[in-house]
Amino acid sequence: MSASLLKVEGLDLYYGDAQALVGVSLELAAGEIVAIVGANGAGKSSLIRAIHGIEKPAAGKILFDGTDITGWPSYRVCEAGIGHVAEGRQVFPNLTVIENLEMGATPARARAAEKATLERVLTMFPRLSERRRQAAGTLSGGEQQMLAIGRCLMGQPRLIMFDEPSLGLAPAIVQEVFRIVRRLHEEGLAILLVEQNVTASLKIAHRAYVLENGRIELSGLGSDLLANDRVRQAYLGL
Repeated sequence: MSASLLKVEGLDLYYGDAQALVGVSLELAAGEIVAIVGANGAGKSSLIRAIHGIEKPAAGKILFDGTDITGWPSYRVCEAGIGHVAEGRQVFPNLTVIENLEMGATPARARAAEKATLERVLTMFPRLSERRRQAAGTLSGGEQQMLAIGRCLMGQPRLIMFDEPSLGLAPAIVQEVFRIVRRLHEEGLAILLVEQNVTASLKIAHRAYVLENGRIELSGLGSDLLANDRVRQAYLGL
């Protein structure tokens, strides 16, 4: 693997007395897709939230492009170039599609190219262009997910973290979400993918980590983990 864009070292995270992450370490290189898989409650979303500054770890380090960003607030993490497509989409329901997208361009690094980025996003997601003046809360679940991804892109991230992007979506929309993830990778973005659809995520991931009870229990190439008997029995029902 080439030099790490993101490096997590020995991360511990607590919610009160309950420990959610135990000594978690992982790496992600520029232009790489890395998947985090595991059962509900394994700590996957907690890991994403710690990286993005929503939760403050008790121990360990988070390095982005060589800079220690451990404990930074979310807005600084975003300014550094890490985007986050949160679980449940979390669009602003009373704002229009365009207004939601404009909210994504708040990082200083993104403002100069806001117009060009907006055109790129609307070209990538024609449905959003059609509904640009419509309130986000009236969109379908799939359209809201496209909007959440588009809003993230408006910040011109170098790395996008996806937290359960297919959750609650129809199968056809799930396929579209994974197609978009592959396209973003082809355009040079690094992807950290937390996803309940283990088969789909391992098929597109260069490497993956299996998180169990807050600990990394397995790691390797996505294809190797997809063929691993332990992974197949635990997560694929095979």
